[in-house]
Amino acid sequence: MDEAIDHQQQGGRVPYPQLSAWLWKPWYAKLWWATIPVWWIGMAVSMRVDPLESFYRGWIAGYLNVLFFPMTALMVLGVGYVRARLDSLAGQGDGVPLSHEEAQALAAKLHRDQHERMMEMARAHANPMDPRSGPLWIGNPMNPNNPGYVNPHTGKHH
Repeated sequence: MDEAIDHQQQGGRVPYPQLSAWLWKPWYAKLWWATIPVWWIGMAVSMRVDPLESFYRGWIAGYLNVLFFPMTALMVLGVGYVRARLDSLAGQGDGVPLSHEEAQALAAKLHRDQHERMMEMARAHANPMDPRSGPLWIGNPMNPNNPGYVNPHTGKHH
């Protein structure tokens, strides 16, 4: 972790985490991957051995089938990798929280930006010459896609 922070302070990009570090290196991952083939070999043997067959047909075995399904292990072990990868893509701040004034200024800027986007959309929806206005644009005789379009330069119907 300190290595990533030092690397980032030097202006470089944070190195991406390795998928194998999450899927194979932890002891619980090794144990889980080693148990998966044992489980499925046991299921294959259960076709010939009656006590195993009764166990593998039980309700506990149904849950264990899901637990020892390789895609389940891949998804569960990959959660840590995905989180680390997303953290490395987003980058880390310098660790200093914003002051009250900075937080208020940021909130005000975000509010102004959102207000400007909303006003732009309101103007677009009320303008019959803007395709984003929907029915106003569709029914407008100045719309070149309208069958009743009159070309203002020639005065002829389209």
